[in-house]
Amino acid sequence: MKAVAIIGHSGAGKTFLICQLIPVLVARGYRVGTVKHVGPEVEPDVPGKDTYLHREAGAARVLLYSDVRGALFWNHPGTPVAEYIERYMADLDLVILEGFKHGDFPKLEVYRHGEPLAGSIPVLAVITDRPARIPDGIPVIPRDPELVADFIESEVLTD
Repeated sequence: MKAVAIIGHSGAGKTFLICQLIPVLVARGYRVGTVKHVGPEVEPDVPGKDTYLHREAGAARVLLYSDVRGALFWNHPGTPVAEYIERYMADLDLVILEGFKHGDFPKLEVYRHGEPLAGSIPVLAVITDRPARIPDGIPVIPRDPELVADFIESEVLTD
């Protein structure tokens, strides 16, 4: 399993690009998972609902399950996300992380405005259709999910 983080400023279009990229990669035969970075104030469960109450009561893990989908909730003491990716997504070909700009994953920056992160954060490439001051030697990829998938295949998915 390989992983790549899609990073960029808020409003740069990270989620939009990921949602375009997933079906392209799936059509090419890859099994793809995603991980979204959120702030600690975001509660992924619904306060007041049974699963939330179970977790608040002290359950180590709570599995929300229906005939068509499931979700696993747990609190953790700052365990690195890489451990959870390895535990729960190791059977996939690629995990796309949204955010995690300070993580130890290869990164692609989606750029739309402001000062590019490239230069202050190591990135494999910058994805943009706008003029930007990108440091020399960092490839620029147009905002085309097919071209981004080509880059991921050649730079991330190859052994």
